[in-house]
Amino acid sequence: MKLPNVRESIFSLKSYLSAIMALYLAYSMGLPRPFWAMTTAYVVAQPWSGAVRSKALYRLAGTFFGSAATVYLVPRLSNSPVVMTAAMVLWVGACLYLSVLDRTPRSYLFMLAGYTAAMIGFPSVTAPALVFDTALARVEEISLGIVCATLIHSIVLPRGLAPAMTLMLDKAVRDARNWMHDTLSGQATEQKDRDRRVLANDITQLRLMSTHVPFDTSNLRWTSGAVRAMQDQIAALTPTVSAVEDRMRALQAGGQPLPEPVTALLADISEWINAGAQATHETAVQLRAAATQLTPAIDSRSSWRDVLLASLMTRLRELVDTYDECLALRREIRAGLAGAPLRAPRSKPAPNAALHRDRGMALLSALAAGVAISVCCAFWIGTAWSNGATAALMAAIFSCFFASQDNPVPGIMQFLTYTVYSIPLSALYLLGIMPALHSFEMLALAMLPTTFVLGIFIARPATAGKAMAMLFGFLGTMALQDTNTADIVSFIDTQVAQCMGVATAAIIAAIFRTVSADWSARRIQAANWKELETLASSPRAPSRHTYAARMLDRIGLLQPRLALAQRPDDLVAADALKDLRVGRDITELQRARRHLPMAEPAIQPVLDGLARFFHARSAWQVGEKTPEFLAQIDRALASVAATPPGAAARDRAVVALVGLRRVLARAGLYRLVWHPALFDLALFVVLLYGVSLISPYLLQR
Repeated sequence: MKLPNVRESIFSLKSYLSAIMALYLAYSMGLPRPFWAMTTAYVVAQPWSGAVRSKALYRLAGTFFGSAATVYLVPRLSNSPVVMTAAMVLWVGACLYLSVLDRTPRSYLFMLAGYTAAMIGFPSVTAPALVFDTALARVEEISLGIVCATLIHSIVLPRGLAPAMTLMLDKAVRDARNWMHDTLSGQATEQKDRDRRVLANDITQLRLMSTHVPFDTSNLRWTSGAVRAMQDQIAALTPTVSAVEDRMRALQAGGQPLPEPVTALLADISEWINAGAQATHETAVQLRAAATQLTPAIDSRSSWRDVLLASLMTRLRELVDTYDECLALRREIRAGLAGAPLRAPRSKPAPNAALHRDRGMALLSALAAGVAISVCCAFWIGTAWSNGATAALMAAIFSCFFASQDNPVPGIMQFLTYTVYSIPLSALYLLGIMPALHSFEMLALAMLPTTFVLGIFIARPATAGKAMAMLFGFLGTMALQDTNTADIVSFIDTQVAQCMGVATAAIIAAIFRTVSADWSARRIQAANWKELETLASSPRAPSRHTYAARMLDRIGLLQPRLALAQRPDDLVAADALKDLRVGRDITELQRARRHLPMAEPAIQPVLDGLARFFHARSAWQVGEKTPEFLAQIDRALASVAATPPGAAARDRAVVALVGLRRVLARAGLYRLVWHPALFDLALFVVLLYGVSLISPYLLQR
C-alpha cells in the first residue's frame, strides 16, 4: 500500500472538516439525526470542486422533492401498508427511470428525489402524524451536509477542474492526430481501429466531464462554450477521417496508385497535423486551396473515379478545417484560463440531449428497484419486524446507486462486502469508544484517524467504492447514538437490516436487471439503425452536430462492452462507425436537396429506400441491399451531376451520394438473432407477472 500524497491528504482533510462542521452545526441546531448530516457531507465530496458544486445543487433539489412526496403520501396511505408500498415503488421507480435516462449531473435530482422519499417515508409509517416534522428534519440534516461540503471544497484550497479538463482535451486532440496520421500514411487497419476506439472513449469522457465546467471555481467556467464547441469539432473529425480512409481505399482498389499530386497533398496534411500546437492557420488555408485545385469538375460525363476523387478532396478540406478549428479553440481555452476575453463559438455546440438514452434499460432498472423494495416491505409487513424500514430503504438506495451499469450485481456485492467489513470497526466505536466520550471535541478527535484514512482511499479511484462502503456502514451505525439505541441488540438488528436490504437489491438485480455485454451492445447498435431510419424519413434536415455527438457517444459506450463481449471481433464497432458516416451523408443530403429542385425527384426515392433499409435492420430482419436500390443512388447521382455547377448544395449532394453508395454497396446480411422488440415485450410480461402477484393483496384491501 502506497503512502498518501499531498493531494489525497488535502482532500481527506477537507472532507473531514466539512463533515465535522456539519455534525457540529446539526448538534447545535438540535436536529434529531446529526450523523446524517455528516454522512451526506462525505457522499457529496468529490476531488474537483466543480463536481461538488454541480451535484450539490441537484442534490438539494432532489432532497426537497423527495421529502415533499413523502409528506403527501405517508399520511394518506399509512393505514394501508400494501397501497403505501405500491405508491412508494411507483415513485422510486419513476424517479430512477428519469435518472437513468439523464446521463448528466441533473440525474442526481431524480435519484435523490426517489430514494429520499424511501429514507423518510418508510421509517415514518409508524408515526404518520409526525411525518412533516421528520421530513423537515431530514431535509435540514441533508441540506446541512451538502452546504458544508460545498463551502469547504469551494473555499479551502479548491481543486479546479481546469488541469484535468485541459489534459483530457489535449489527449483527445493527440489521439485524433494519431488516427489522422495513421490514416493518411496508410498504416495497418489494426492500428487505425485502436486509434478510433481510443478517440471515441475520449469524446464520451469529455462530454460527461464538461457538464461540471460551468460550476468550476477557476476561469475554466467562463470557457464552457469553447469547451463544448471543441468537443463537437473533435466529434466531427471521426466521420470525416473514416470517409477519407474509405475514399483512399476505393481509389487504390485493384492495386491502382493514387495520383502523385494527391499523394503529395496527403503527405503535406499529415506533416501539418503532426506539428501539433505549432500547426498554423496559414498552412491550413494553403492545404485547403491545394485540395480545391485537385478537385475535378463533376458533370454527367464524369467517371466513377473522378467522383471518388472529388469526394476525397471535399472530405480532406473538411478534415483540415475541422482540425484547424480544434486548434484555434484549444488556444482560445488556454487564453481564457489566463483571463483573456473569449470570442463567440463559430458553431453552435451540441446539447447534452445528444447523449444516448436507452428507455428499455431505464424501465428495467425501475422495475428491479420496485421488486426489491416490494420484497423487503412484504417481509417487513409479514413479520412486523421493528427494523424492517431500514431494510426497505437500503434496498431502495442500492437499487438506485448502480442502476446505470449493465450488471449492477458486482458493485452492490462489493458494497455489501465492505459494509460487513465495517461492522467490527462500528462495534468498537459505538460500544467501546463512544460511551467514554463526553464532549464534541473528544468525538471529533476520536473519529479523525478513521475518517482520515478512509478519506485517503476515497480519493483514489481504484479504492473509492470500497472505502465509501466502509464509511457508509460506519457512519450509518454511528447514527444509533442519535436515537439513544447504542446497545448490542439494536446494533445487531441494524446491521442485519442493512445487510438484508443490500443483499435483496443484489439478488433482485441478478434476476431482473443483469444483461450481458453482447446484449447491451446489440441494443446500442439497434438504436443507431432506428435513428438512421428517422433521419432518412424526416421531412426537415436534422442537426448534424447533435446527431454526430450522439453517434460518437454510442461508439464510446460500445467500447467497454465489446471488451467484455464473448465475440472476439470488433464488427459491431466497425458497423457503428459506418453508421456514423451514413448519418452524416443523410443529413447533408437532406440539407442539399432543398436547394436542388431539379434533382429532388431522384433524391427522395433514395431517402425512402434508406428509411426502409434501416427499419428492417432496427427490427433485426434481413437488410439485404437490392440492385434496384443501388440503381436509385446511381440515378440520383447522375441527376445531381447534371445540375448546373457552382452550387455548394450540389457538391454536398454528390459527396453524400458517393458515401452512401460506398457503404451500402458493401453492406452485408443481418441474421435474426434476437429481436430487440422482444426485450420490451419481456419487460411487459414481467411487469404483468408482478402485478398478478400483488393484485390479490390489493383486492383484499
